[in-house]
Amino acid sequence: MIIDFHTHIFPDKLAPRAIEALSATVGHMPPATDGSTAGLLRQMDAEGVDRAVVLNIATNGKQMHNVNDFAIMLNDSEGRLTGFGSVWPWEPAAAVEELHRLKEAGVKGVKFHPEYQDFYVDDDRMAPIYETVNQLGLITVFHAGLDIGYPPPAAGEPDARPSPERFARILPGFTAPLVLAHMGGYIQWLEVEKYLVGKNVYFDTSYCFTRIPMPQFARMAAAHGADRILFGSDTPWSSPKFERMMVEALEISEDEKAAILGGNAARLLDM
Repeated sequence: MIIDFHTHIFPDKLAPRAIEALSATVGHMPPATDGSTAGLLRQMDAEGVDRAVVLNIATNGKQMHNVNDFAIMLNDSEGRLTGFGSVWPWEPAAAVEELHRLKEAGVKGVKFHPEYQDFYVDDDRMAPIYETVNQLGLITVFHAGLDIGYPPPAAGEPDARPSPERFARILPGFTAPLVLAHMGGYIQWLEVEKYLVGKNVYFDTSYCFTRIPMPQFARMAAAHGADRILFGSDTPWSSPKFERMMVEALEISEDEKAAILGGNAARLLDM
């Protein structure tokens, strides 16, 4: 079974505008799908993906409930999609309430994007949210490392909001499964090797094909362990067939490749 653990779609009426706006922020990158549910399912059929986790982001408090309604609805999409919710960190009481609603609705996880949501992952104000995530046993996915839509921190500025060093500070407090996208920290992979490789955290492979040097990817996979790596594409910004090529190129056993491509995700999702 092939499970893409990192995909994005939008409600049909919002998809065209969302894709256009997001594409514009990264230099008008051509998307791999139209951002719709049907578009993702067509891509999955074409590229041999059996199931996909859809990651949603609440970028303000007003949209949080609707974003999570969409995530809940996705879990009924032909049995092939698993919707993760999201909460707005700057309204912690409402966020905690929403986390309980997601759990009661059967949602298995949540996604945070510290750049889009404007918070540092090691900010003490996140404590009530992290405590609730742990209490409920929700899988927590973070965008990790730099984001191509945001300039990197200038000299003298604080490190990136979701930097590997910041994640290392919060890891001991997490008992629920923690997943860091983009192999633990996009464009910060040396720091990932320093602070995160070998720790009790999952990495996903999303948006890494041709961006992380293959020798470094192989070194990180060997040191971190195939049992803690999840196949992900970041579609519509990349394509599963490309990210899968990177996994297939690893000099590891077929069982380990199968674990990365779907077995680990199936275990996390309790499938």
